Parts: sequence; C-alpha cells; structure tokens
Amino acid sequence: MMQQGNEIRIRRAAVSDLETVVQFNLAMARETEGKDLAPATLRAGATAVLEREELGFYLLAELDGVVAGQLLITYEWSDWRNGFFWWIQSVYVREDCRRRGVYRALAGRVTELAKQRGDVCGVRLYVDRDNAVAQEVYRRLGMAQSHYDLYETEFGG
Repeated sequence: MMQQGNEIRIRRAAVSDLETVVQFNLAMARETEGKDLAPATLRAGATAVLEREELGFYLLAELDGVVAGQLLITYEWSDWRNGFFWWIQSVYVREDCRRRGVYRALAGRVTELAKQRGDVCGVRLYVDRDNAVAQEVYRRLGMAQSHYDLYETEFGG
C-alpha cells in the first residue's frame, strides 16, 4: 500500500516484537490518559497476547521498513449476532509518523481480515470522550458512534 510516497506494510506482530509493543503501549498510556503503566505487568500482558492467539493479536505498521504504529485486536462473542466483534485497542502511531496514513492502513487491514473470516460481525473501539482528534479520524474512516456508554469495575492496579 502506498501513502503519500511512503510504503506502509502491515503485518502481525511476533514475540520478537515484544519490546516495540511494550514501548508503544507505555507511550500511548502516557499520552492519552496520563498513566504510567507498570512495565512488568504490561510486558506479561503483551507476551500473553503474542503467545496465545485466542486472546487476540497485534498488527504492526511499518513505514519505509521501520515500525511506525500498532493496534491490538481482541474478541467479543455476540450471541445476538452469532458472531464476533473485533475490538481495536492499544492504538499507537509514533509521533513522527502521524498524518501519513499509518492508522488508516492498520484499520483497513483489520477490516479486510475481519471480512475474510466470515465469523466477524463488526469492529468496535472505545475512545476517550475528550479526544476529538481521534473521534474525527474514526468518523472519516467510516465508523459511527454507537448508542452504548461504557461502564466498568476495575480490580487491582
């Protein structure tokens, strides 16, 4: 795929990409939520995904041969639809690679993969209600705001 004269290649992350995934997640949490994640916990969680496909998978975007961005796909079963929703999480694009089509390429690959499977009924993500820039990106890529609000109970850190 070509974007603004730069080649963007999308691939699944491998265990050998662990440190990149960890660094991107640390940066994303700091930038979007002002959180400093515990590196050991994050490393264990990312390792679990990289080693166990039933938990999800990371996609990495390489721009001119350098890893420029990532996202994580996790799964939610919908009994109403007899299919899976794929959840986009842990989105991060390096600051020096933004506005060059990296996220667009990642999201496009997610859509391609989901449609190829036949058991995926949709793609979802959540976004901070104050992150207007991200919301506009998602709208431009054809996503619509759902009528659901997110509630949670967290346990531990």
